[in-house]
Amino acid sequence: MNAVEIIDEIKHLPPVEKARVIRFVQTLEGNPPWAAQELTDSAIRLSAEGDPSKAQILKEQIAEGFYGGHA
Repeated sequence: MNAVEIIDEIKHLPPVEKARVIRFVQTLEGNPPWAAQELTDSAIRLSAEGDPSKAQILKEQIAEGFYGGHA
């Protein structure tokens, strides 16, 4: 399987699974933690989100941002 095929498969994953892929890739890249404003903005978006699956993705992204992609 090549990168194009893998990316195509990722596009078809459910949102929670996509979030897991994102978390994995960020750990490979060693992303630094988010600045306070990025965390605040994401928390505000989370509080306004009505879709549970999107809220779960935001929760995971906030954790990843807080820990620098190593959550």
